[in-house]
Amino acid sequence: MRAMVVEKPGTPFVLKELPVPEPGPGEAVAKVYTCGAGLTLQHVKAGRSAGKFPLIMGHEVTAIISAVGAGVSGLKEGDAVTIYFYLTCGTCPSCTSGRENLCDNFGGFVGRQVDGAYADYVKLPARNFLKLPDGLNYRQMPGEVGVVTDAIATPYKVIRRARIQPGDTVAIFGAGGGLGSNMILTAKWAGARVIAVDRGKDKLDLARQLGADEVVDVLHNDGLNADVPDQLRAVTDGRGPEVSIDFVSSKWTTETSLASIAKGGRHVVLGGGGDVFSAKTAEFLNRELELIGSRYCTREQVMGSLQLVADGEITPYVGEHFRLEDAEIAHERLEQGIVMGRAVLDINSFD
Repeated sequence: MRAMVVEKPGTPFVLKELPVPEPGPGEAVAKVYTCGAGLTLQHVKAGRSAGKFPLIMGHEVTAIISAVGAGVSGLKEGDAVTIYFYLTCGTCPSCTSGRENLCDNFGGFVGRQVDGAYADYVKLPARNFLKLPDGLNYRQMPGEVGVVTDAIATPYKVIRRARIQPGDTVAIFGAGGGLGSNMILTAKWAGARVIAVDRGKDKLDLARQLGADEVVDVLHNDGLNADVPDQLRAVTDGRGPEVSIDFVSSKWTTETSLASIAKGGRHVVLGGGGDVFSAKTAEFLNRELELIGSRYCTREQVMGSLQLVADGEITPYVGEHFRLEDAEIAHERLEQGIVMGRAVLDINSFD
């Protein structure tokens, strides 16, 4: 099989011919048709996040089970599947209470600690494959279906974590990226008014195309725009948004958001590089602000997101397609921050 391998951090992908994996007990193998490419993976490739090298990345897939190992039940050859990103135990208190994203025996990530799906085939513990719901047109839109597990499931969870209600105003930092663009779609589905915050005309035009009600550019004269808090208050009658969602989570975006949100506002932190930021405790006290972390999502939330797409409630936005062999080009664009929406590798075609 073909596989795009990163030998060590900071090096380009290498196209290799490898044996098709065979499943062991409790495992399954699937043929991969599409796989999403996101900034989380680029952080690993660049050495900013941990991974086990040499490595095959990728986890946002549309795939078909090609073989199952001994002891596997509930999964058979020919099943259409996607992947649950986290390697969890399934037995700890967090897992059994439906919060497996906080697994006490967390084993890492598909495509970071074990080989993923930038390849013709992927082998994983059978429990990491999720069967696609009936009515999901994965053959006609395999790229869109594959990215649901992150690009829609993560925003779907944020809606719950931040308690977003119809009529809330939501500011999305990084609104033109792979997660931010789909957060716009999900927030509009939830009935929110959306302010897209990003850099440059192209990304802000995309945000408007996807339904953003207002846009704010973080750049001004080739530098960061110090007036962003004033601009966010100006388009909310001086109040500020009830919720801010930060897919950048830098020191600047966190501090800017906390200076912008309304009394009783909620700021949601996702991703980022672990920047240290400053905030006054008196601001949290006097304005009753909330700082909320959101760590991926549960299997139930992934399945709920897939069902939303199957029901026609949301269609994920995929902005750029690449061949498997062009993974390096996709990641160069991710590194530069110029990918519009979600990027997808088209790996195999349905007959």
